[in-house]
Amino acid sequence: MLDKTISKVLFIDLTRRSFWIEKREELFEKYLGGAGVAIHLLSEECPRGSKPLERENVIVFAVGPLVNMFPMASKTVAMFKSPLTGTLGESHAGGRSAVAIRSAGYGAIVIRGASIKPVYIAIHGDKVNFRDAATYWGMRSTHGVGRIIRENEGGSGVRTIMRIGGAGERLVSYATVVTETYRHFGRLGLGAVFGSKKLKALVVSGKKTFPVVNKTEYRKLYKEIYDKEVKSPLLSKYHELGTASNILVLNELGGLPTKNLKSTNFEGSEEISGELLAEKFLGRRTACAHCPVACIHLAALREPYEDEPYFYKTTWVSYDYEPLYSLGSMLGIPTTQGVLKLINEVELLGLDAMSTGVVLAWATEAMEKGLISTKETLDITFSWGDHKAYLKGIWNIMVQPNEFYAHLAKGVEAAALKYGGLDFALAFGGNEVPGYHTGPAAIINHLTGARHSHLDSGGYSMDQKALKKKAEMQFTPEKIAENLFEEEAWRQILSSLVVCFFARGVYTADVVLNALKTVGYNFTETELKDMGSEVLKLKQKFKLREGFKPENLRIPKRALETTTPHGQIDEEMISEAVKAYFKKVQE
Repeated sequence: MLDKTISKVLFIDLTRRSFWIEKREELFEKYLGGAGVAIHLLSEECPRGSKPLERENVIVFAVGPLVNMFPMASKTVAMFKSPLTGTLGESHAGGRSAVAIRSAGYGAIVIRGASIKPVYIAIHGDKVNFRDAATYWGMRSTHGVGRIIRENEGGSGVRTIMRIGGAGERLVSYATVVTETYRHFGRLGLGAVFGSKKLKALVVSGKKTFPVVNKTEYRKLYKEIYDKEVKSPLLSKYHELGTASNILVLNELGGLPTKNLKSTNFEGSEEISGELLAEKFLGRRTACAHCPVACIHLAALREPYEDEPYFYKTTWVSYDYEPLYSLGSMLGIPTTQGVLKLINEVELLGLDAMSTGVVLAWATEAMEKGLISTKETLDITFSWGDHKAYLKGIWNIMVQPNEFYAHLAKGVEAAALKYGGLDFALAFGGNEVPGYHTGPAAIINHLTGARHSHLDSGGYSMDQKALKKKAEMQFTPEKIAENLFEEEAWRQILSSLVVCFFARGVYTADVVLNALKTVGYNFTETELKDMGSEVLKLKQKFKLREGFKPENLRIPKRALETTTPHGQIDEEMISEAVKAYFKKVQE
């Protein structure tokens, strides 16, 4: 029997401070939840041509039918119009967000309008409260906001606190929403959309339980999935070293972007590696709700107080591959402590680590080439490896004390269009580049993916597999486009179920079909794959509706110049693959 609470959509209007619930059974039966439901609701609720930082923009949070039911089905999908790219904004977060939303009795939450005064929303089951957030507004630390709300806001059962820091309040285009301190809706500027709506935080709690169709089959399948997740060698690396294990692997491969992608080998890779962090800094591991893997690694950064040299303070810093790349190798930071300090700063202020690192790397090279000077940077000299200078730069991106930093706060492409250096401004589709310079499939993935994210279709993985199998002969533009489309379409199913992509090897088509049966759904594998293709096409259709033009996609010249493990990138091949991909999208 299908649980009807998954089809309940909570609508919140910040302008009128009102809320209501609609049952959208047909929507959840057709698209499951998560990404499929979110893109449909976004297309319905966000008027064509809306400006990302005006009240017409909407925020959609959606979860799926396997949340609270199976391990690692614990992500929340957020969709909105992105202030960074001007088209589709999509970000996923773990922590307790998905479990809290489902436990409160909802499959999706839609936030409309904008408040005149700072507010935070507290959702406790079927009760929705609009709280005065005037005393929280101006608090730049996401940690501080979370701690105070946690101490003062009631709500029993599972609870999540999503909040913004100073970067969101000041509308930095790549500001994040932090949840449970160490998880984020990181990419594409959801934090700025919160800030534009004067929404400081969203609290959700609930304690509902959910039925299964066949308890015996459910228990059997649950154990099968759980056992695979705790025993799989693919997932054990995430527990032992986390995604930081990629640093040395990619460095050895020659695919680790270094110093604004001037190189793909970093001489300081050992110091920022998962192995060294685990040996010398790892304080503890933690996990998202309903996850047995515990891939979240917290470093204990121990520093003496300035006035008390024999007294130390310990700061807990969550580290992953992407911030280690973007605030480490990308900036040439040679010390573990330096990288951890930068990661902690972007966490506190609520900035996306990848975008921040890429923006600062561009600024460093722009300074080297004389495009900017200390006049623009306010007497800060950006130079590779100087984490103290970058700490000041991060603060100024948030504060925006002059025109230069205001442009940095809009992203690397906006800054380069104003000051020059577009050839080494590393953004694809307006989104700053992730840490994989592995070959043509990764580049095509960055250009074509619905979010312009490395996680859209895993092109970097295709590059690496091709190297191992010596399959370069199969790397035709059409073949790459076909493989990326098929993989991205299947990932729409996983993100509609809100299954963590780390578990994609566990949640095969057969496992997904059986899991859905235990909660009342009956699909065939063909129907699932068709659904994934349809959801992907809906995303691309929304982008096209909002002005995205594939023919205008820019390939940064630096990405073509710097050698990958597959050699230099052939621009003509990339262009042909992009055309083939979007031809398939329009079929």
